[in-house]
Amino acid sequence: MSFLKRYCLISLGIFMGFHSLKAQENIKIPTETQQILFLGNSITYGGQYIAFIETYYRIKHPNSSIEWLNLGLPSETVSGLSEEGHAGGAFPRPDLHERLDRIFEQLQPDIIFANYGMNDGIYLPLDDNRFASYKSGIEWLNQKIDSIAAAAVFVTPPVFDPKKGEAYANVLDNYSDWLISKRYTDYWKVIDLHWPMRKFLEDQRKKDPAYFLAKDGIHPGAIGHWLMAKPILEYLGEYVENFDSFEEAVATEENAPELLMLISQKQAILRDAWLRSTGHLRPGLAEGLPLEEALKQSAELEEKIQRLLN
Repeated sequence: MSFLKRYCLISLGIFMGFHSLKAQENIKIPTETQQILFLGNSITYGGQYIAFIETYYRIKHPNSSIEWLNLGLPSETVSGLSEEGHAGGAFPRPDLHERLDRIFEQLQPDIIFANYGMNDGIYLPLDDNRFASYKSGIEWLNQKIDSIAAAAVFVTPPVFDPKKGEAYANVLDNYSDWLISKRYTDYWKVIDLHWPMRKFLEDQRKKDPAYFLAKDGIHPGAIGHWLMAKPILEYLGEYVENFDSFEEAVATEENAPELLMLISQKQAILRDAWLRSTGHLRPGLAEGLPLEEALKQSAELEEKIQRLLN
């Protein structure tokens, strides 16, 4: 099936009831929510889309006290797979199975956004066994989140640039389609950012064949991170569909650039400290601060953020 046809089917809904299901997805964060956690690989670890989300949300809801936490880990999979010679043979890909229990022992998130898939096919063509490992890992994660009475929100993987490998782009198309299907078969909460990103890339390529969202085909720049943030913000009840960039979305807020800087700093400090506290097997990352010191620095940044918001 052609890309355009597949995209239209997902956008319009394969089933007649799709519009009502989609409408139900756009919800406001429950008032009792205290902590929102993001899990994922290096794209989540980079965190720009999470900083966009928190900054925009807090501008619109300046009295919100929600804690937004990023515990993404570079190279990680939920499938448990790792290609031979990964990182030049220096280390196998980390597996979320190894660290998730420790995260849930130390944190009590109310909502968890999980973004896996980019690494889970280990950059090889579509294979039934690898696909099964991805499905199994995602279903395991859903069960673990349910066991702590948190809300699981799954996010389809970002687009892999077809120019870097059409076969692997097709892998993520299939992973995304399967994840979207869980909306209907199991009533999961699933946010699709893969197909909007792919359509955006295709549309830009028609104007400029050299256009890219990610130089390496994987890790998007600022526009790509905004394309990731938009459907998540829409899911949370914010109306950002018509904005082409974060800067455009917050153009009326004079403090937005400084807020984004401070929130980005705060998220990075807490990310590194919580990764240190909960532990992981991924070498080569900057060591985070001891948690007590990170919380102190975070509180100081939060005071500055509150002053700008108020």
